[in-house]
Amino acid sequence: MIDGLSIAEIGHFTLVLALCVAAVQAIVPMVGAARDDMALMAVAPATAIAQFLVLLISFAALIHAFVTSDFSVLNVVQNSHSLKPMLYKVSGAWGNHEGSLLLWVTVLALFGAMVAFFGRNLPPGLKARTLSVQAMISVGFLLFMLFTSNPFVRVFPPPFEGQDLNPLLQDPGLAFHPPMLYLGYVGLSISFSFAVAALIEGKVDAAWARYVRPWTLLAWTCLTAGIMLGSWWAYYELGWGGFWFWDPVENASFMPWLAATALLHSAIVVEKRDTLKSWTILLAIIGFSFSLIGTFLVRSGVLTSVHAFATDPERGVFILLLLVISIGGSLALYAWRAPSMQGGGLFRPVSREGALVLNNLLLTVASAVVLIGTLFPLFLEVTGGDKISVGPPFFNLTFVPLMIPLFIALGIGPYLSWKRADLWAVMGRVKIALGITLAAGAISLVLLYGDSGYAVIGLTLAAWLIVSAVNELLTRAGLGRTALANIPRRLFGLPRSSWGMTLAHLGVGVLVAGATGASLLTTEVITVMKPKETIQVGPQSLEFLGAEEIRGPNYVALRGNFAVRDEEGGKPVALMSPENRRYVARGQETTEAAIMSGFFTDVYVALGDLDGQGGITVRAYRKPFAPWLWWGTIVMVLGGLISLSDRRLRIGAPKASRKSAGPDAQPAPAE
Repeated sequence: MIDGLSIAEIGHFTLVLALCVAAVQAIVPMVGAARDDMALMAVAPATAIAQFLVLLISFAALIHAFVTSDFSVLNVVQNSHSLKPMLYKVSGAWGNHEGSLLLWVTVLALFGAMVAFFGRNLPPGLKARTLSVQAMISVGFLLFMLFTSNPFVRVFPPPFEGQDLNPLLQDPGLAFHPPMLYLGYVGLSISFSFAVAALIEGKVDAAWARYVRPWTLLAWTCLTAGIMLGSWWAYYELGWGGFWFWDPVENASFMPWLAATALLHSAIVVEKRDTLKSWTILLAIIGFSFSLIGTFLVRSGVLTSVHAFATDPERGVFILLLLVISIGGSLALYAWRAPSMQGGGLFRPVSREGALVLNNLLLTVASAVVLIGTLFPLFLEVTGGDKISVGPPFFNLTFVPLMIPLFIALGIGPYLSWKRADLWAVMGRVKIALGITLAAGAISLVLLYGDSGYAVIGLTLAAWLIVSAVNELLTRAGLGRTALANIPRRLFGLPRSSWGMTLAHLGVGVLVAGATGASLLTTEVITVMKPKETIQVGPQSLEFLGAEEIRGPNYVALRGNFAVRDEEGGKPVALMSPENRRYVARGQETTEAAIMSGFFTDVYVALGDLDGQGGITVRAYRKPFAPWLWWGTIVMVLGGLISLSDRRLRIGAPKASRKSAGPDAQPAPAE
């Protein structure tokens, strides 16, 4: 019979087996591709699938140890407790350095297995080299895990109880945030592997761009959802009332997202116009390099954050060595091979290609700004300088101005033709969207006069993105060129990728409105309240009904109850109950904010400290457009999923693009 002891040992054994399988996958197919030996190249798909299955067994064994509270495993002792709810027993498996690293490698193997299974149309040489490079990454991280971060290390004698998971991680948002985030930035490894394989092969063409785009889009979609879940968690769990703090680890996931966004757009140019080849390869390398840098920041101990997993410098040195080999090696290969990858398509600055190049330049500069702001304090400290922090003031001053021209171009770019476009003709197509945007800006100016000029700019840009996206979709459906009765039929006849692009751009507009309102238009009230006292938060009044102590499965909490009224003395429209929790095992306290969401506004209440005189500190906020943050991101994710469902992104090579396009030609459907 298999007992807890042997299941944990199976998990350890399968990690060693996965290393062996990954080593075979890294070497044999690469040799086969060099020799054009089909038998050796055929090893790649089989070993990729085998590696994933073996790692899945190992990961399942770790989850079993957490679910059964197997305190003979050191990782379980340090990160679990028998009283912990089942959801957090399961999520505790990846709520620590060792377990999250096992999840990291499992996701890495998952993407390799998916390429092996779904990449039947890939050329054998490209497929073999791609899976071989993917396995090389696995070898590095499996060695790191087995030598420095084994999740199955035993402890003897086993204690009767564990130390519990960090209470900040005992939350539904943080239970699902890491797996989704890993699917995103670890998923960019496939784009990296495709790029390195293309450099080794010396061939980048439209077919290569078609092959790499769906994998990049899948990673981008998951990364978008993962960042949203983390931001949502920070919004209601930390009690500060904010959703983004430019924390170094937040930046670590944002930098690959920016690079992946640029990569998605540049791959379109390679596919359609056979140009920007070497640039697209470089973006694929940079995107995954940012993911590796984020891994180093989180696990090296060079920074302190609620997101950080480890503080062991020895582990940091190992990861730094992996960074030097993977990033340095791929960039050296790029420097050798890239000059031979010249694009054949020429285009005017005012064209679809020109707009996408501008998009790429702004996104990559924005990535560089975030990278500098994240790493500069570390470099300053290492070189003996003062210990400083770079926060919102720096990023608001440097990053936000880059987004303004990007958002303006985002609204115009889809209207442009390939190769060359007539800007005046394009302006004629956007005149309705421009008129609505100017009207929205004027209304914002009137309503916010004397308040925040930056908020007027933000809301105007949001309106521009939303209206131009909708208008562009209607233009594709023939608005102004066919009878209105035909528009619905033509809309539903558009490619799914066109719908996906529109939804993604529209979602960005909704998100910009949410970020503007939540950041610049917030009403804040911080005061000490006693029962039966009332405060006014915008048009709503909050009456403090009193506080009570409650018990959870592994915590005790002080819960405050507030009656929300639309006007002072009116009938209550909602009851809000924020909590301060103290967890039994660690004695650590957390804040659980109460949020009442409407279509336009959040009312947000969090408890502070007792004053010792029967009162309690209360932080209350009214946040216009805050719900749009999450709706906008959901629309973006939906756009990515709809684009992925387009069969043309998954099957076959692309058709050759048109040789030329007249200045008044309609833009080709985005894919």
